[in-house]
Amino acid sequence: MAKFPESPGADALREIVPRTRILAAQTLLTRIYFAGGPHPSRWNHFRSIGPSGARWDHHSPTPRGVAVEQTRAVYYCALDIDTCAAEVFQRTRRIDRTRAAPALVVLALREAITLLDLRGTFATAIGASTAIHSGPRSRARAWARDLYEAYPDIQGLYYGSSMNGHSPAIVLNERARQAMPEQPRIHRALNDDLLVEILQKIAVRLSYGLR
Repeated sequence: MAKFPESPGADALREIVPRTRILAAQTLLTRIYFAGGPHPSRWNHFRSIGPSGARWDHHSPTPRGVAVEQTRAVYYCALDIDTCAAEVFQRTRRIDRTRAAPALVVLALREAITLLDLRGTFATAIGASTAIHSGPRSRARAWARDLYEAYPDIQGLYYGSSMNGHSPAIVLNERARQAMPEQPRIHRALNDDLLVEILQKIAVRLSYGLR
C-alpha cells in the first residue's frame, strides 16, 4: 500500500474518531505574510481565493483549476518565527527582507480553538502516513478538503513542517475567525532593524541565505 494514497473520502473519514489538539486562549501564533507584491495581504487576513499551490488549501476545486473567491478560507501560521521563515521562504531558501514587503506578526488567540492533529499517529489511522506532510501537494489538498468536510467542528490542522524538522505548523480555516484578536502583540516589517539579529540566527540554523 502506498504511504500517501488518495483520501478515502469524507464519508469514510467520519467513521474515524478525530484526534485533536486544543490551543488555549492567549496562545501566541506567529505569521510571516506579504503586504506588497501581486497578492498583498494583511496580518489578520484569511485567504479566501483558492485553491492555490499551498499544501493545505481546503477550497473547493473549480472545473478549470483556477483559484476563485469562495467562503472557504485559510490562514497559515506557526508557533515560532523559525518555522514561519522556513516555510515561507522554502522555494528560494533565502530570507528576503524586502521583496513584496514581508512582515512578521505575533498574535494571541482571543479564545481556544480545536485543531486536527496530523503530527502523531492519526495520519496513519486515517490511511495516510507522515508522508502527508511532504508528499504531493495536490493530494494533500484533497485530504484537506475531505478532513474539513468530515469534521465540522475542526478549526484547522496542526501539522509538521517539512522544512523545519517537523516542528509544529498550523493552518486555520474560516471557522477560527472569531478567535482572532482585534490587534496583534507584535507587527513589524521584516526589514525592521530590530529583526536583523533574529533573522540572521534563523538563516544560519536553516542554512538559508539572508537578503
